Amino acid sequence: MLKVEGLNVFYGAIQALDDVTIEVNEGEIVSIIGSNGAGKSTLLRTISGLNRPRGGDILFEGESIAGDTPDKIVARGISQSPEGRRIFTNMSVWENLQLGAHIRNDAAGIQEDMDRATKRFPRLAERIKQNAGTLSGGEQQMVAMSRAMMSRPKLLLLDEPSMGLAPNLVTEIFRIITELNADGTTILLVEQNASRALDIAHRAYVLETGRVVLADTGKNLLANPKVKEAYLGG
Repeated sequence: MLKVEGLNVFYGAIQALDDVTIEVNEGEIVSIIGSNGAGKSTLLRTISGLNRPRGGDILFEGESIAGDTPDKIVARGISQSPEGRRIFTNMSVWENLQLGAHIRNDAAGIQEDMDRATKRFPRLAERIKQNAGTLSGGEQQMVAMSRAMMSRPKLLLLDEPSMGLAPNLVTEIFRIITELNADGTTILLVEQNASRALDIAHRAYVLETGRVVLADTGKNLLANPKVKEAYLGG
């Protein structure tokens, strides 16, 4: 479904991604792990069209999207739930979810997806008219993920969905990720919680200073001594 080939991305003179190549097959959860500053979020932002690569290519369903604008990329079927949630805090939960469907004009389908979101996250149903800025961190993450799903993406990009959440909410978020995948959404997950990310991944990549240094199944990377030492607390 997605193929990133030899991607090079710079911030000024600083190279954030160095010849990165990854692929995501339809139906998979693929996790990207690595320390802070490894280039994980840059990779997702570049796939989404928010950063422009200086070299390499990004192919989605066989067609290059490397020069496309973010709105075109969403229309093609890629949606992102960004790091830090980035919800509209002065708007209601309902308005945030509606904005996620801005490329659609099928009112019945949009309502169906709103109902699906509030069924998946019952807390959102209770707070649907509440300003999103008044929600807890976990609830805001639920809004961010639900908003990303409102465009009915084929590929969902998740950037640090468990960041700053209490352990019980982390468990819930990862349960929902596997549920979304089981319902047919392909997922590319960037996550600091390496053990959780590898546990649910079909395949995974390890990024270090902008380069892919390991690629394997999630289970194999969980058992890899180097990964254990560097990311899983030994």
